[in-house]
Amino acid sequence: MSRDDHVKLEGVVTDVYAGGQFNVRTDAGTEVRAQLCGRMRKHRIRVILGDRVTVALSPYDLTHGMIVYRSK
Repeated sequence: MSRDDHVKLEGVVTDVYAGGQFNVRTDAGTEVRAQLCGRMRKHRIRVILGDRVTVALSPYDLTHGMIVYRSK
């Protein structure tokens, strides 16, 4: 599966869990469990409670995703 196949949604971080896991409430109103993508971990980009993020979801499972961008 290539990167272009993912569904990208905007949202706000509502909960922070151990191990780089987050709950994100999307603008569509759904709750998504997401983790940081490898590039964000590599460059040590911090995501905290209340940040606006972009989440990439697999079309097969819309409840889990990857945080690919943190808005300023």
